[in-house]
Amino acid sequence: MCGIAGAFDLTGRREFPEERLLRMTGAIAHRGPNDEHIHCEPGLAQGVRRLSVIDVANGRQPLSNETGNVWVAYEGELYDYPEIREQLLARGHRLLTRCDTEAWVHLYEDLGEKVFETARGQYGVSLWDRDKRTLYLARDRIGISPLFYTEVDGWLLWASEIKSLLASGTIDAKPDIRGLDYFFNFFCAPTNRSVFEGVKTLPPGHFLRVRDGRIALQRYWDLDFPDRGQERRFDSDDRAAEELEEILRGAVRRRLCGEVPLSCYISGGLDSTVILGVSSQEKGEPIPSFTISLDGSGPANERSKAEESAHYLKSKLSTVVVTPADLVNHFPDVILGAESPVLDTSCVGTLLLARANREAGNIVALTGEGADEALAGYVWYKYHPIQYRLYKYGRHVYELPRKLALSMLIGGGKAHRPPFFGTGGVRSAQQIAWEFMAQSREYLYAPDFWRRLDGYSAYDDVQVSDRIKRWHPLNQSLYTSYKTMLPGMLLAAKGDRATRFSATEGRYPFLDERVVEFCAGLAPRYKLRRMTDKYLLRRVAARVLPPPIAKRAKTMFRANMGLGFVGPDRPRWVDQLLSDESLKATGYFDAKAVQWARQLQLSKPRKSLQRFSLDMGLIGVISTQLWQHTYCGGGLCELPTWAPPDLTRTRLYGRMKPSLAQPVAC
Repeated sequence: MCGIAGAFDLTGRREFPEERLLRMTGAIAHRGPNDEHIHCEPGLAQGVRRLSVIDVANGRQPLSNETGNVWVAYEGELYDYPEIREQLLARGHRLLTRCDTEAWVHLYEDLGEKVFETARGQYGVSLWDRDKRTLYLARDRIGISPLFYTEVDGWLLWASEIKSLLASGTIDAKPDIRGLDYFFNFFCAPTNRSVFEGVKTLPPGHFLRVRDGRIALQRYWDLDFPDRGQERRFDSDDRAAEELEEILRGAVRRRLCGEVPLSCYISGGLDSTVILGVSSQEKGEPIPSFTISLDGSGPANERSKAEESAHYLKSKLSTVVVTPADLVNHFPDVILGAESPVLDTSCVGTLLLARANREAGNIVALTGEGADEALAGYVWYKYHPIQYRLYKYGRHVYELPRKLALSMLIGGGKAHRPPFFGTGGVRSAQQIAWEFMAQSREYLYAPDFWRRLDGYSAYDDVQVSDRIKRWHPLNQSLYTSYKTMLPGMLLAAKGDRATRFSATEGRYPFLDERVVEFCAGLAPRYKLRRMTDKYLLRRVAARVLPPPIAKRAKTMFRANMGLGFVGPDRPRWVDQLLSDESLKATGYFDAKAVQWARQLQLSKPRKSLQRFSLDMGLIGVISTQLWQHTYCGGGLCELPTWAPPDLTRTRLYGRMKPSLAQPVAC
């Protein structure tokens, strides 16, 4: 994977300054430390920072076809490339490299914009058709690779990270208050806007078509489920498990490609351990593994379970110990990488994990991300059927558990009541969890912030399929996870940004299109059977792992949220961010309410529901204030702020001489 950036003139054929493009690519040098190239022509500029994984010697980009009329800049992996390469050769195309980047220009020659319906993998890509004066920007189906864009002074700018857009010097870093409120509703970043004013996120499964100065957003793929009652069923559970195992093994095999060392991230849980087991079997030798030990900084430390798994699979395990002090001291790095507020402090762990992986010489890491979304792994899916049955007795009965829970929270008297996803008036399974965060707005937001939001609902920003009402309630809930938490947090702050901050690449077999589509088509009983989550995956695990590991219960990987931020050893910048002066400067939060909540937090038992709500709310405040300080002018605390790169300085992995890419005869 790499990092891309570019500019397109919406008004004509102005030249985009090369130095400005190099500032944009320089801002994302951490994504691609191995190489840097740019291509500029009247009206268009493309740049790439490359992390060399496949065809290390020859995979330079931007890259063109034989005539130089189609250009591509791309980051990611096309996991079907070996088959695609053979098909292209059979159709008469000449290929000079073994890099999957080269496939894009030739697939586009054959398929036009339908190329995005064909391409499978993880990618953010810009395709330029000079003859038609048409630019395409596209993002993969699930949203593994990020892509952002903005319009300014008649230019369309795009990049893999927002800091690249800021480095162009053409836009100011201003907050999008609706994006910030979205964060406080779903505790993740938005998936079509951002928290920066004027900067949009290209949604997963979409592409932009830019022609004649007009920009059109088009969806080319969306996750679909069968109508309720029409889901797939098997003659036996064993047959279903055999098919899932076969598809999963294919997904793993495709992700073992490359010319660089790789590893697996494991926890004590089922998903990552299955990936480690299958990966080692497919590779024919044990693959090294990395795990996190939450040393006093989490509710559960799964180190011993990870050690047991690695021992059984004969994997060399490296352990990254994360203390409460680490969670606080490295949290600014998480915000710097994520470019948005972050609620989950365990993102520090994944960031340090990627750093240790890189220091050990590994460039690629396979993980178990995506299994919980495909096969109902989270605890809220287990209790949703109970809520659904309560709905049959009337709305007031259905609402009772929610009202009781929220009445125990601070501010419960003004209980936040969001809209619904799904059928009738039944909430999706995770909405009760979202409300714990959204409820904190009632006592933390400043009155003027409410006024500025002017009735905005974050739920209006979540794009859902028109077919959702025809699906089983469980599938409705799984779909909303694919639309919110997965691309907005798990694949962002905890995924792409954590890995790319240390120039490593994450690969996710459970997010393979074939795996996702197979699981979507399954009857709910194969996902959640009574109180057994990921039922079918457990059947697969029993074929790969010993029974004690295959039967392990789901444990969410999370760190204690507020411990290091409220104790006597907290760093000074925490108090500075939460001072009356800093809170009034941003205007988002009521200073008296924040100070009251901090005091109340110290008096509440750590495991109480009120303490949990306070932790979530205050971490949201701290991370929002920290994001504002880092990117929007500073002045709130003593920590440094982000600044565009100085092109005269040596970069992280050595200064790479940029060059103008020349047409490659492909």
